Amino acid sequence: MTDAQIPTSHEAFETLLAGNRRFVAGSPEHPNQDAARRTEIAPAQRPFAVLFGCSDSRLAAEIIFDRGLGDLFVVRTAGHVMGPEVLGSIEYGASVLGCPLVVVLGHDACGAVAATRSAVQDGSTAGGYVRDVIEKVTPSVLAARAAGRTKDEDFIAEHIRHTVDLLLDRSRTLAEAVDAGRVAVVGLSYRLTDGTARIVTARGLNLPLAAS
Repeated sequence: MTDAQIPTSHEAFETLLAGNRRFVAGSPEHPNQDAARRTEIAPAQRPFAVLFGCSDSRLAAEIIFDRGLGDLFVVRTAGHVMGPEVLGSIEYGASVLGCPLVVVLGHDACGAVAATRSAVQDGSTAGGYVRDVIEKVTPSVLAARAAGRTKDEDFIAEHIRHTVDLLLDRSRTLAEAVDAGRVAVVGLSYRLTDGTARIVTARGLNLPLAAS
């Protein structure tokens, strides 16, 4: 793919939103999912966005944004919590593969956030490495509580904002790319019942944000 074919951050974001609108309307086009596309991208990949989302089985990125093979560089963990491997994967997508857009995708009824709220409220905790997930979500829950927010959507939005901030705070590579205008980072919240993805926060794009 030539430089002229690489979309801007705005173009990449609009492509994602257009696909989500088709999915919500029940009229997906299923682009780039045929044998011709498989053959086309076999030598090399050029995705237009990094999608860092929750591992929830109801949050399959290529489906809810109506995309196909080679379109999205997807990284998923429970509660979209991050460690060095996640940061390295996202940096790879943005700096090596040249993705102009990074999306943090959270959703309502998130089990990781719900478990963390319970742990904060009554002191309960999980065993094994699930405890690590809860510990990484805890700052988001505490921040929402301190702000007097009590609704599930408030906790989800706060966790998405916290993830975007943490991503840019920890990754100098990504922060510099955003400052230079090469990459944008957007936080989206997905609604399970109707399939819509709403904007929670954006860095590097001038977008109207959803009320929180």
